Amino acid sequence: MKKVTDLYSYDETKLTQSFQKACENKEFKNFVAGLKSNEELLMKYTSQLEDAFLECQNCSACEGLESCKNSIKGYCFTPNVEEKLISFYYNACPKLRKKMKEDSYKENLDLFQMPEELKDASFKNIYKDDKARVPIIKYFKEFIESYQKEEKPKGIYLTGSFGSGKTYLIAALLNEMAKKGVKSIMIYYPEFLRELKSSFQTNYSEKFDQAKKIPLLLLDDIGAENCSDWSRDEVLGPILQHRMENHLPTFFTSNLTLEELEKALSVTSSGVDKVKSRRIIERIKQLTIPLELISKNRRD
Repeated sequence: MKKVTDLYSYDETKLTQSFQKACENKEFKNFVAGLKSNEELLMKYTSQLEDAFLECQNCSACEGLESCKNSIKGYCFTPNVEEKLISFYYNACPKLRKKMKEDSYKENLDLFQMPEELKDASFKNIYKDDKARVPIIKYFKEFIESYQKEEKPKGIYLTGSFGSGKTYLIAALLNEMAKKGVKSIMIYYPEFLRELKSSFQTNYSEKFDQAKKIPLLLLDDIGAENCSDWSRDEVLGPILQHRMENHLPTFFTSNLTLEELEKALSVTSSGVDKVKSRRIIERIKQLTIPLELISKNRRD
């Protein structure tokens, strides 16, 4: 039976051999030399140092975040020499830090039941082959300039064919405004009504107030909901009234024209009320400039 001292001696020998073998790679040897620590300490961490060296090599040959080969994408397993030990941590690479900084504006844009990729919508990715988009893009530029001058510009009531890119266009504008520090929310309106109705006992006021008070608001696909007295008179009406009184820019997308929307809002399960429907439309007209986008279906 081997003595404890013999086992310890064997472990030390094995550590030394492993470290010396790793140092046969000149680049690894230079890597650990740069840590400015004694060999006795370094050899205790040979395996982890090899992992750190490999990840450092991956970073040196990096072609971008998407092709990152490290165990945690965008991070490098990095050694840190202390007095009597070496600790390791995951250091974010410069490309990741740059992307995180570039994407920080996304915190200014909330989505309610809307695709997350809308936070990547941008003017540079808007189809330039469609002349129907020109008046909309032109107004967006005017809107940005006016808003920065605190001139209280109006939003847009954007109607048009299915799949023509109405929502994407407005998302591009709101992202541009988010980069300037302006908060906004994009709401899929039919689902907002359903969820609002189910939240009477929980966070109804919070959701309702956000739609009323957020600096920039998009109500997406208005007119696609099942209209009721409650949704028209207790939800949509007060939201629009508050935003109109406080000059808060509001945007709408719809497959319906304003005339068609007026008819849709007039009919509920309790009957037809053209007066209340007309009041909603008048508020929308006070808040927006109506524009139309007739284009081929970009979703195909």
